[in-house]
Formats: sequence, structure tokens, C-alpha cells
Amino acid sequence: MDFLKVIQERRSIRKYKSDAIPDEIILEILEAARRSPSWANTQVCRFIVVKDQTVKETLQGTLLPTNPARRAIIDAPIIICIAAQRELSGYSQGKPATDKGDWFMFDAGIAMEHIVLTAWNFGLGTVHVGLFDAPKAEEILKIPSGYNIVEMTPLGYFDDPTSRQTPRKPLGETTFLNTFGEPYLK
Repeated sequence: MDFLKVIQERRSIRKYKSDAIPDEIILEILEAARRSPSWANTQVCRFIVVKDQTVKETLQGTLLPTNPARRAIIDAPIIICIAAQRELSGYSQGKPATDKGDWFMFDAGIAMEHIVLTAWNFGLGTVHVGLFDAPKAEEILKIPSGYNIVEMTPLGYFDDPTSRQTPRKPLGETTFLNTFGEPYLK
């Protein structure tokens, strides 16, 4: 699929078929995530592929009952979780190198976006899930000290690729020339 088309068409999917995903496709998706850029090539992200139904059900318990992705966590055949090592990305000589502090969240976000875009390219749906009880999820997934779980996504085939497109602000409202507020588009 054309890359810009993938970006334009990707949607958050919360209803999945139970169809298995071939390991070759899962590995392609993980390879795309592995190749995502990171601060000074620190590669702080670790990927946990959850297939076990009991683990998925336990992870579901980390989401609030009102989270719309709750059902997807147990219905999707796979959940991919990203954990990232703290105090390495964005650091120089043991101290944060910028006023942004630890960059592990940036690196994890980039890696997850590689996952969701690559998944869409293979006809698979995902949804970014970030609102959950992270300490509980870290315990379930046995995340070691020095790492934090950042995000998870269900991964699977779906019926309705035309789920509602979310509106986007026009470029003229979000893009500036030289200084903030100076319109790029006139």
C-alpha cells in the first residue's frame, strides 16, 4: 500500500475478528518497530507480544470500565505492549540533555506509531491504549526495574475499515512560517 494512503486511511479499531495472524506478519510489524528512531540510537523499547487469553484478560483489568478499548484487549488475537528503559534516552553523562527530561516516552511513541502504520498496511487494526494502571500491567507482564510500560495495542483483523474518520484541523490553522502565528499558507 502507498505510505501516504496508509497514514490517511488508518483508523482506531476496537472490534476484532478472532482470526490468527501469521507469525511472518507479526515479525514484519515488530521489525518496523525495531527500526524506529531513538535518541542517540539508544533503542530503549522492548516489545511484549501477548497471545495468552488469561494474560489478556488480566491486562483488561488494568483498564477502567469506561475505557472503549476494554473489550478489544480480550477480543483481539494479539496485544503488543511497549516497555521502555528509563534514564538512557535523552541523557548525556547521566543527566537529562534537554529540558524535556527522559525521552523514553518519545521513543516509545515513535515505535508504537511504526507498529500501527505497519499493521494497517497488512490489513490489521490497532488502537493506541495508554490509559491503564501501569504499575499493575508491569506486574502482570513482569517488566523489570528500570523500565516502564508506556502503551499497548490490540492487533487483529476487523470487519469495518470505514470506522468514522476523525476530523483534522486544516494545515492553515496548525502550520506556521518562521514564527508561531505567522501563516504558512496564505
